[in-house]
Amino acid sequence: MSHTRLLPLLPLDDAVVLPGMVVPLDLSDAGTRAAVDAARGGGPDSTPDARAPGISSRSFQRTAEILLVPRVDGDLADMGVLAVVDQIGRLPNGGTAALVRAVSRTRVGTAPTPPGAADTGVVWAEATPVEPVLPAGFTGTISATATAAAPGATGDPDGPTARLVELAREYRTLVTGVLRARGVGQVADTVEAIENPDTLADTAGYSSYLSTAQKLELLRTVDVTARLELLVPWTREHAAEVDVAETIRRDVQEGVDRQQREFLLRRQLEAVRKELAELDGSPASSEQEDYRARVEAADLPEKVRAAALKEVDKLERTAESSPEVGWIRTWLDTVLELPWNEHAEDTYDIASARAVLDADHAGLSDVKDRIVEYLAVRRRRADAGLGVVGGRRSGAVLALAGPPGVGKTSLGESVARAMGRRFARVALGGVRDEAEIRGHRRTYVGAQPGRIVRAIREAGSMNPVILLDEVDKVGSDYRGDPTAALLEVLDPAQNHTFRDHYLEVELDLSDVLFLATANVLESIPAPLLDRMELILLDGYTEEEKVTIARDHLLPRQLERAGLTPDDVTVDDAALRLLAGEYTREAGVRDLERATARVLRKVVAKVALDETALPVTIGAGDLAGYLGRPRHTPESAERTALPGVATGLAVTGAGGDVLFVEASLADPETGASGVTLTGQLGDVMKESAQIALSYLRSRGVELELPVGDLRDRGVHIHVPAGAVPKDGPSAGVTMTTALASLLSGRPVRADVAMTGEVSLTGRVLPIGGVKQKLLAAHRAGVTTVLLPARNGPDLDDVPAAVREALTVHLVADVREVLELALEPAFDTTHTHAVAA
Repeated sequence: MSHTRLLPLLPLDDAVVLPGMVVPLDLSDAGTRAAVDAARGGGPDSTPDARAPGISSRSFQRTAEILLVPRVDGDLADMGVLAVVDQIGRLPNGGTAALVRAVSRTRVGTAPTPPGAADTGVVWAEATPVEPVLPAGFTGTISATATAAAPGATGDPDGPTARLVELAREYRTLVTGVLRARGVGQVADTVEAIENPDTLADTAGYSSYLSTAQKLELLRTVDVTARLELLVPWTREHAAEVDVAETIRRDVQEGVDRQQREFLLRRQLEAVRKELAELDGSPASSEQEDYRARVEAADLPEKVRAAALKEVDKLERTAESSPEVGWIRTWLDTVLELPWNEHAEDTYDIASARAVLDADHAGLSDVKDRIVEYLAVRRRRADAGLGVVGGRRSGAVLALAGPPGVGKTSLGESVARAMGRRFARVALGGVRDEAEIRGHRRTYVGAQPGRIVRAIREAGSMNPVILLDEVDKVGSDYRGDPTAALLEVLDPAQNHTFRDHYLEVELDLSDVLFLATANVLESIPAPLLDRMELILLDGYTEEEKVTIARDHLLPRQLERAGLTPDDVTVDDAALRLLAGEYTREAGVRDLERATARVLRKVVAKVALDETALPVTIGAGDLAGYLGRPRHTPESAERTALPGVATGLAVTGAGGDVLFVEASLADPETGASGVTLTGQLGDVMKESAQIALSYLRSRGVELELPVGDLRDRGVHIHVPAGAVPKDGPSAGVTMTTALASLLSGRPVRADVAMTGEVSLTGRVLPIGGVKQKLLAAHRAGVTTVLLPARNGPDLDDVPAAVREALTVHLVADVREVLELALEPAFDTTHTHAVAA
């Protein structure tokens, strides 16, 4: 049974000692030494008169006992520990310390200072030991109690005893885990051997991760179960922090080890190189010295050499572990790989160059003539001893615009071969980042030069042919506008000092032949288009398609099908039918697909023993392979009724024919007005309004019953309603369709027309004449009406097409109507003949 004692009190500032702990006390402090001396002396006086009132003589202990009480924020706690002074000794630094061992919890009470103790400065206090509170039925050890609380044993497995055992075992597991993670396995073994839950819980006094307030709460908690309930979550949280810290430490250590390993391997590599150099008799050199030697040995422009040597100096000053070393090495490698002073010799055999172009592509005379002119000028200067054109405005920038499948992309490689230059292709379709053209700044991770510099590096010369494919499909977003970066690349007045963001040195592009390809010119910004020499590739004639199919497409598809020219023969009549009625396009891609399909059918029939090689395919055999033609001429049947006229238009796939239909509503079925359908644009709608206004104002002169338009609705429709249409060139077609409707005279089936109409009846010029005439020729039209001011454009039309078509140049709508409408039906003459 506990009893109250009078003991010297030693306050501990911001420190808490729990029972079972052994702590040293520094006796250099006067107050601490006085309290310890008082504890060892048994009290201020050994006579009965020195006893405090109400305290028996047995309360004055003559053993070395002292009361340790926490003092937090200047206030003494109401609970402390009874400690025994086990030993007093000398410290290594010459000082003196007392080793005290905490025995039990005690409640601290006030007591009067005994007589004679006031002069010593020692505070005395009543100490009442407090016994720990354990559940009833606890056997004294964790293991024995756990066995008694096991399933099948006597007792409540869910009672307070089982709860105490569960908490004690969990806490012991957590603490030993933390200690082993710190590398103090012996201490962990000691804690693991503790079987008393009260003693186990009080080991938390040594825990550095617990605050003073938490330890004070543990000191005041007498119930062992409650004490463990506090400790388990605190320790679990600390264990999680230890795991995270250990993971971070391990990752950092692995990184450090990797850097140390890399450093060691590089030193070993340098040593091996040094030894090899000594064996070869050559002076040893480091990697930095290798770069310096490579830069000095390379044939670099003066400014580029100075920039490269500056980077080598920076590389020599930078530590191997720095990430900047990799960036500098990559930049130096890129600079050294560029062909700064390498140029391919141009082929000055003009006839041979033209023969190469003609052998690779049929037609396309405009671009072939331009390449021949370029080579002829350079040859002329070379013969005159003037050398090649250097500096500004010496390069050529050509833009090849036309529908898909006309050979724009393949033409680039053919041009390079004809000129004797190397070829590089830069695909720009879908590019949206300006850095793709100019390169990335070296401050970015993974930076690299732009596509132009990479094309120069891949070509291996400073005067290659670079094909900028699909330049009209370049986009723009928050990362910049690549077309703006192309302004410098494609400007002959600027590109001799082109500066890539990654290289940051001048690169001369003035001797590069740039070929840009595009399908639609409208999507190319005007400043960029102004820097290029535009060459329009409007498509092939039917004869050119037959030539291409015979000389290029058919041999290629025979090889792909595993056939030889002796196995399958396709005559020109079959190829002409394929080009004219099985396909209808400006290029030859569909023609090549149709040819490949025919050959596949032949191979399949041979495999099934339905036919034997060799096979000859004529025009009459195509229906058995491909079915009936899908693009037969339809102008005759479409224009058989009044109110339908054939027009010509330009699309993204080349020229095409379109039909304009007009009808008048019965006056009793609806209101008057104009209805326009066929997904027409604003300009085309205005053309319909102009055509109607012109006929209303000139109806009497044209002998048309325009009075009917007052009470009857007009409907103008352009078929293929799913396809958007716009532009002014359908003005004469709409006017002719309305005049045909009002006069009852059908439009001639062999006539197609194009041109803009003014309110005064003038026929104004339009664009795309060549593409439109090619479309009319493909559609089987024989007569075309063009504005008179488009006469010079006929020079661009192939001679074979001009000879096959009858072209009328008209200046007024009256001329159009006279040529396009069928003659009026003379009823009087007919009746007379019948009579």
